[in-house]
Amino acid sequence: MPGVPESGPGDRYIELLRRAVLEYDLDRVEGLAREALDHGLIPVVAIEKGLAAGIREVGEKFGAGELFLPELVMAAETMRAGVAVLQPHLAKGEGRGQRKRVLLATVQDDIHEIGKNLVGALLTANGFEVVDIGVNQSAETILAKFTDTAADVVGISALMTTSMPRLRELLTKAEHQGVRSRGRFIVGGAPVTAAYAKEIGSDGTSGDAAGAVTLVRQLLGPG
Repeated sequence: MPGVPESGPGDRYIELLRRAVLEYDLDRVEGLAREALDHGLIPVVAIEKGLAAGIREVGEKFGAGELFLPELVMAAETMRAGVAVLQPHLAKGEGRGQRKRVLLATVQDDIHEIGKNLVGALLTANGFEVVDIGVNQSAETILAKFTDTAADVVGISALMTTSMPRLRELLTKAEHQGVRSRGRFIVGGAPVTAAYAKEIGSDGTSGDAAGAVTLVRQLLGPG
């Protein structure tokens, strides 16, 4: 992958990590990630050539109809577990380079995250840097993190009709705080339609994780 340094000792762990994602090996991936570090594999290489390569292959198979949603979910969770071990060992700024940054969150009063997690996994696999701050996040928290991380895109999800108004609330607050023009804001979730996304002033929505990657690419260009 361009911009990713060569590793050295521990190269074999690239393939082991890739296989862990392909085989949904949630039980072993954290241990493999620690072993990879112990054997000198550079964290960004482990993530991008190992874990991300695996989720990219899973995503391609899902898109071709060879795998189904449960497999995609398991692969994404496996990748996230491995990244969680490796992330703290990245040097400040390592791996970012010219990559675009996407902030993800589920809005306040909503704790659904499967779709968000899939979007994050596929964005990472496609070269974007993802900052996922989790579920039940207030507009204030999301916008503060947006400012702190200098994210290029904010992706916010609402999976219930009762939490959908939080999407509009966030975009309204972004306007009032004068930060709306600093990035792109996309929305998602089962009840979110293209018409609603346009009505509340977002930069778009998608019905699935692969479409979300396409949308981000359209807004920003390649990761």
